[in-house]
Amino acid sequence: MNRTRPILSPRHRSVLETFAGTNVLLAFDYDGTLAPIAPTPSRARMRASTRRLLAGVARLYPCAVISGRAFPDISARLAGAGIQHVFGNHGLESAEGGVPHVQVRRWLVPLRAQLGGEPGVVIEDKGYSLTLHYRAARNRPRAIDAIHRVVDTLPGVRAIDGLEAVNLLPRAGANKGVALHRALEISACETMLYIGDEQTDEDAFGAFGSDRLLAIRVGRSHTSRARYHLESQSSVDSLLRALLEVRVRKSGQILNRV
Repeated sequence: MNRTRPILSPRHRSVLETFAGTNVLLAFDYDGTLAPIAPTPSRARMRASTRRLLAGVARLYPCAVISGRAFPDISARLAGAGIQHVFGNHGLESAEGGVPHVQVRRWLVPLRAQLGGEPGVVIEDKGYSLTLHYRAARNRPRAIDAIHRVVDTLPGVRAIDGLEAVNLLPRAGANKGVALHRALEISACETMLYIGDEQTDEDAFGAFGSDRLLAIRVGRSHTSRARYHLESQSSVDSLLRALLEVRVRKSGQILNRV
C-alpha cells in the first residue's frame, strides 16, 4: 500500500504519456469513474463530454470497461462509445457468457428474510453477484450493522464494501483483476492502464506489476494498491483528453477540442 500521486500533475504526467505511447489497453470502472455517482444506480450516466471523449479514445486505443453492473445494463450504458471489451458483475460476466453461482441464489433467502424490512436497504440481484445498497437509509450505521450481521452468516461469500453499498461475490469466482487479465489476453496488448474509484477495483490495481500496469484511483488514498490518483471523478475528462493528445500527437493528426 502507498500514498497515491496526482497523475495529471506536471511532475507525473510523463508516466501517463510513457504508458500511452506503448501497446496499451485502457480499462475503466463505470460508476464513480466514467459516470458520477448518482442518488440511485439507475440514474448514473456519463456526462456528454465524457461520452464524446471516451468514443474518441476508443478509436485510438483498445478499451475495456469492467463494472459491477450486470452485463446487459453496462452494455446499454456504453452503447455507441465503441468499447471493445465489456465485463459485468465485477468480471463474472461478459459477452462470452458466464455461469451464475448457485450460492448467490441461496444467499437471497436469508438476505430477503432478514433485510427485507430494514428501512432504506435495497437488495440488488444481478444474477452473478448481489449488491446491498444503503444509500437511502436514514440510519446508516444501523443499516450497515444489519447488513454485516447477515452477510457474516453466508457460506462462500466475499463481501466488498463499496460506496454506500456492500457487494457480495462468490469467494471462488472471478473479480476485476481476473477480468483485466482476460481483457489483456483478448486485446493482445503488452501494458495496461486501469482507472477505478473504490474497493472493488483493488483486485485490478494489484493484478500486475507497475512496469506493466498504470493503476489510477479516483480520489487520493493512503491505502490503495494504485500508485496514482485523479483528484475527482470530474477529472476523468482531463485524463481522457490527455490520452487523446498523446496518440494524436504521435500520429500527426489535428485534435478537435471537446
